[in-house]
Amino acid sequence: MSYIGRFAPSPTGPLHAGSLVAALASWLDARAHGGQWLVRMEDVDTPRITAGADAHILNQLRTLGMRPDADGPVQWQSTRTALYQDALTHLAHSGLLYACDCSRQTIASALARAGTLPSRHAAAVYPGTCRHRLPARPINTSACAVRINTQASATICWQDRGLGAQQQALANEVGDFVLRRADGVWAYQLAVVVDDADQGVTHVVRGADLIDNTARQQFLQANLGLKPLIYLHTPLVFADDGQKLSKQNGAAALDLSDPLTCLCTAATALGLPAPSDDRRQHLSDPYALLQTWIPAWSAKWMCH
Repeated sequence: MSYIGRFAPSPTGPLHAGSLVAALASWLDARAHGGQWLVRMEDVDTPRITAGADAHILNQLRTLGMRPDADGPVQWQSTRTALYQDALTHLAHSGLLYACDCSRQTIASALARAGTLPSRHAAAVYPGTCRHRLPARPINTSACAVRINTQASATICWQDRGLGAQQQALANEVGDFVLRRADGVWAYQLAVVVDDADQGVTHVVRGADLIDNTARQQFLQANLGLKPLIYLHTPLVFADDGQKLSKQNGAAALDLSDPLTCLCTAATALGLPAPSDDRRQHLSDPYALLQTWIPAWSAKWMCH
């Protein structure tokens, strides 16, 4: 199987130490497999996008020696809405979709009445308030979200290359999830599945914080008649206060005045050896440093 991997940042701000770890892991995995590495800007959630962040991220990657392959030009989700609509129409014709006008407060109240409020930091499982509208063909999205019915789904099982055997009972642990929001914004779950299929992606390498999305994406892949992907979820990077580094938590942008040090820090987080001081002095640029880690990555992950 030909390998196609991707790094898909959201342009809500510049890359930080955590996102660099994800970028480095996906780049190394593609190179170790002799495959193709793509970059995709996940700018579908337009209200959260920061102007100019996409160009800044691409410049950061270039400074760090990571360029997408020439035959895989950078894609922006905001230009691909027709593909998402086609997928939504396909799912609607399958009788899986319904319109939902529940607010967050409506959902919380329904869960409270049922005594099933989620614990702190846990996601709420949609109680199915609007499921009686099934099936809806076509979907009326005016002031309504579009949800997909998961109630007939079996427990979804997969083998993660990093974390081993995984499973999720989608109906009980997630519930019917949103594919298009009431404000017309396409949900990440649908967009990423459609984009991966359209770009021929075969392998996904990303942070462990995103593993909870995998069952939803595999459910959509199956119902859209798409091939399942191979997943590797890498360790997260945490701040001194124990929180995951993220833009939402105010993670600082990378200081690229010394790109080699940035790369070495990211490699250490992935369990890769840092070059000796003598060897580092002979490395001419970040790309040369990146090459030194490909054999170590191969030894660590190619058997998975």
